[in-house]
Amino acid sequence: MVTEEKLQQLDQPLEEPVLDAQGFESPRALMDAVEEDLVPLLDLAHRPVISARQFSRDQLVQISRLAAKFETEPQRITRPLTGKILISAFYEPSTRTRLSFESAWHRLGGDIMSITDPATTGIAKGESLYDVGEMLNNYGDMVVLRDSDEKAVYEMLESLRIPIVNGGNGIDEHPTQAMADIYAMLKAHPGLASPEQVAEDQKIRIGIIGVPGRMRTIRSLLLFLTHFSKGIEEIVVIADDAEIFSDGQKDELEQSGLKLRVTKKLQNELPQLDVVYINTIAWVSGGYEEHGNSYRLDSSSPFKPGAIVLHPLARGEELDRSLDKTPYNWYFAQARGAVFIRMALLSAILKSYS
Repeated sequence: MVTEEKLQQLDQPLEEPVLDAQGFESPRALMDAVEEDLVPLLDLAHRPVISARQFSRDQLVQISRLAAKFETEPQRITRPLTGKILISAFYEPSTRTRLSFESAWHRLGGDIMSITDPATTGIAKGESLYDVGEMLNNYGDMVVLRDSDEKAVYEMLESLRIPIVNGGNGIDEHPTQAMADIYAMLKAHPGLASPEQVAEDQKIRIGIIGVPGRMRTIRSLLLFLTHFSKGIEEIVVIADDAEIFSDGQKDELEQSGLKLRVTKKLQNELPQLDVVYINTIAWVSGGYEEHGNSYRLDSSSPFKPGAIVLHPLARGEELDRSLDKTPYNWYFAQARGAVFIRMALLSAILKSYS
């Protein structure tokens, strides 16, 4: 039933977007901190995007700068993908990833064909992803695939002659989500983008609440963060699981320059963290696992002044709505920025810079 209070609310115009500390003005600061150089992006032309390991530091910085340009100057986008078709194949539930890819493609002028249920495709009849890929070569110019089976993107890749982008494969990786995470961090801390050694008192401490060995978003994010180790004092992994890294994962990250520390005590760490990244969901074949349910963040949590909170979303009880109106909330700006980082990536792959 519509109450009197609700009727009064309906009589009010919708609020304008909040352009404040929550990550909306900061793209310009990133653009000012980074000189444009599209040369590193040339190597991405007509390439598949499967893993965070494919990207260099310069590529991440320039993709982020191009995303900042799209975000701050949308009126200058010239719709370079007009006439191009994206095949959006999401065989696992998704809201933000699918819609942000499709929004990015539309904003660049392209058209989209979507598949949101494999039961409506030949896969239901036993068709292999290899054969599906062979057919998709004839129907579009790029594929984005999400599948709870981590092998699926590799099987389709074998037959594709058009680029494919990994939209999340099981517990393996989610490279474009990690790009959105890096984009948010670079906007909040543009000094990370500097190739020079960062002064000790300017380095940041990042807290990651989650299980790197089971969560694809965190796995890809940590791989990207190895490129920015000069500006990171420490990464604190906060988890209550007994085994949080996959075989060789921690050694690889530390050998790449990251300083890692593991703890179970969230409240003790929060006052020293510049970036707080929280995730509780690990997608696996046939469903998902929840980790770290004992950890909660709300407006009363003892955050460091100026800290930002990131979350790949969708959120559960671990991220209280009381945080939404605080300056710590960068997770909505993070989701907004995912559209622009994907616009930048798609433009680089198809070599269609606006």
